[in-house]
Amino acid sequence: MNLQETLSKNVKQAIKTVFDAELESVEFQATRKEFAGDITVVVFPMLRVVKGNPVQIGEQIGQFLVDHVEEVKAFNVVKGFLNIEIHDAHYINFFNSIKANSQYGFVTPNSKGKAVMVEYSSPNTNKPLHLGHIRNVILGYSVSNILKASGKKVYKTQIINDRGIHICKSMLAWKRFGNEETPQSSGLKGDKLVGNYYVKFDQEYKAEIQQLISEGQTEEDAKKNAPILLEAQNMLRKWEAGDKEVYALWETMNGWVYEGFDATYKSIGVDFDTLYYESQTYLLGKEFVEEGLKTGVFIKKEDGSVWCDLTEEGLDEKIVLRSDGTAVYMTQDIGTAIQRVKDFPDVGGMVYTVGNEQEYHFQVLFLIIKKLGFDWADNLYHLSYGMVDLPSGKMKSREGTVVDADDLVDEMAQTAGEISEELGKLDGYSQQEKQDLYKTIGLGALKYFILKVDPRKRILFDPKESIDFQGNTGPFIQYTYARIQSILRKSNVDTHVNFNENEVTLHDKERALLKQLELFPEVIHNAADNYSPALIANYTYDLVKEFNSFYQNVSILGADTETEKVFRVQLAQCVANTIKNAFGLLGINVPERM
Repeated sequence: MNLQETLSKNVKQAIKTVFDAELESVEFQATRKEFAGDITVVVFPMLRVVKGNPVQIGEQIGQFLVDHVEEVKAFNVVKGFLNIEIHDAHYINFFNSIKANSQYGFVTPNSKGKAVMVEYSSPNTNKPLHLGHIRNVILGYSVSNILKASGKKVYKTQIINDRGIHICKSMLAWKRFGNEETPQSSGLKGDKLVGNYYVKFDQEYKAEIQQLISEGQTEEDAKKNAPILLEAQNMLRKWEAGDKEVYALWETMNGWVYEGFDATYKSIGVDFDTLYYESQTYLLGKEFVEEGLKTGVFIKKEDGSVWCDLTEEGLDEKIVLRSDGTAVYMTQDIGTAIQRVKDFPDVGGMVYTVGNEQEYHFQVLFLIIKKLGFDWADNLYHLSYGMVDLPSGKMKSREGTVVDADDLVDEMAQTAGEISEELGKLDGYSQQEKQDLYKTIGLGALKYFILKVDPRKRILFDPKESIDFQGNTGPFIQYTYARIQSILRKSNVDTHVNFNENEVTLHDKERALLKQLELFPEVIHNAADNYSPALIANYTYDLVKEFNSFYQNVSILGADTETEKVFRVQLAQCVANTIKNAFGLLGINVPERM
């Protein structure tokens, strides 16, 4: 039981013993710096069950805690706030219990418990990954890490959108204009090569539209009748019919793209446990539509189309089968979700990392699965996130104006290098060491800038602003970690010694740092409950701020006694481990030197 849980239990007991009332929950907050105390109980919400003066109520609870809780040293009440002082012994015992634990804050996953499947990335195979994918990928990967650290078994997955008219557009353009070009012959990554032909298709399509308009067609008719589009649609029909030539080209070009995606994922530092392909899942779901018709979940209309009526739930009617019997995306998503549970029977919930423009789709999907009688439907979650904008404006794939993920990672590393060289921080590094460090800093800056923001908020991403060695940035936190490593290399002390309260008198800055460290497990728990890496990111920034305040006010290697020196070196080491673990949850590496 941690300190807050102990205090909560005893505050409730105080209310019952002193006032003969029941309190459901206790509200805590950090004690304001102008008052004595380590943690504050807010008395005002208690007035719902206890009548009286909040100051007097706070005094009585405070005295109960002093009498019954060994950790509580003293208290004071300011208006409706009960400020509690904690004995140093609590913090020293806490420190002794965690400092040797390299995985402090993490809960070992329960191998027998229900697993969570987290889906992220899920790209189309007609273009490279871009800035929007980066937010998706690093968000889904980080949430996977956080859920695992909170004690859940996690499967990381994606569904690759490898079929449809957009794929055929790239295929057709390559067939017409490619001259047998390959990634090997061109020197291009496969996803970039295929993406170039997607852009080429759009250019030719627009030219044909203008030609048809000049011949007298309306713009609407010209868009439908452009020969290159009609040919792409015919290619899709051939693919669906199993045409050998079309299928072989589809396999070849998708293979190029998969190799390109794999290289990008490796560069970004993310991975997956299992993959699903739309070409294998797009026919799933129909059998469940038939079952739903029998049980009344779905209704069939006069034209033969099948719908789900969700008006009682505040939504509308949603089609699940067209009148010709073909499936829609909703049908496919229903079938894919059910298939995943068949493939992994221990899955008891799923997280879908998809942009906020799809919020309605997932509301409908989760409701339909629940209506079909699957109990795990209550554990489906849409990890909705906002768009990422650049100062230069919106991105468009078909026009070739997207910010390519590989180019952005390279640009971040280059910018990190330029800033590091200006600051003169890298004396004695080899060229390869410098390049590796630039990438670590650049990627850390990119990931941290995106993850420190609540996922639901839209982001204006400025690469240069993100690579700053001051403020709430990845490089600032990485630099603090490297600074601690430098201290540890110089310290030459025994880091395994334990302390008791008689040996160490805590400095205010040491106590503040220990209080921040004590919050880490709770932050992981809250981040998992809220699917929010931002809680981890901003916790880490607060920890680093506390450390830097400690570093500036308290001498570590020049401490007055050897005991103080050893304690402070150990404390610095524990902070470094926590930074590393927290950044690991965000998918960010920390350098040993900077």
